[in-house]
Amino acid sequence: MKTAIYLAAGAALLLSAAGASAEVRFGIMNEAYPPFFTKDATGKWVGWEIELMEAVCAEMKETCSIVDMSWDGLIPGLQSKKFDVIWSSMSITDERMKTIAFTDKYYNTPSKLIGAQDGKTGTTVDDVSGKTIGIQVSTIQTEYYKKYYASAASEKTYATLDEALQDLAAGRVDYVFGDSIPLMTFLQSDFGKDCCEDKGNVKDDPEVLGQGIGGGLRKEDTELLAKLNAAIAAVRASGKYAEIAKKYFDFDPYGE
Repeated sequence: MKTAIYLAAGAALLLSAAGASAEVRFGIMNEAYPPFFTKDATGKWVGWEIELMEAVCAEMKETCSIVDMSWDGLIPGLQSKKFDVIWSSMSITDERMKTIAFTDKYYNTPSKLIGAQDGKTGTTVDDVSGKTIGIQVSTIQTEYYKKYYASAASEKTYATLDEALQDLAAGRVDYVFGDSIPLMTFLQSDFGKDCCEDKGNVKDDPEVLGQGIGGGLRKEDTELLAKLNAAIAAVRASGKYAEIAKKYFDFDPYGE
């Protein structure tokens, strides 16, 4: 009888373990990138991208956690299994897809140049000729610079976007080139509105600038990829996506 009880108990434990789902770890950049993610006064990560992650996790019925590290460490960190999903405003590009897989996009916004208020407005090669452009390292904007601006302007790279913006405000670079939303957030801040202005969106080039922002995964994690895609679609269809977006934007960040 005891043997039967032990066997039944063991079987129950095995079934319980089989039914339990592992925690899904989301990797984000370890610097503030408002309004997408930043830390509050308690040290908790908050922001639009964090709320969207939480909604996606609720839709998947998964327990999720955040792992943060430097921007240029995200793809290596994913590959070495320090976390499971890059969820950090990473553009879906052909070059990155040689190394990792991506979910369907969950937002898409243009790239833009901002600069000093007394500087020239415009984003053509002639407009930036002889100037210095600040760009965060390992971003799609660096590749765009190489293709369109390298013959006319100098590039200064930074580990973080915040460092580039500080140099712009101090007059050490003429422009900062990046995603439009964080740059417009900077221009609306007390620090940014006194020094700088919008110079315009650059001409789109999907081959370089990508097809939107998605979650990055290891190529072999096909089951998780399918679950994330289904959850992203469900969150958008249910109206939850729009509900979260309205807290941060006066437009639909999903884009075209």
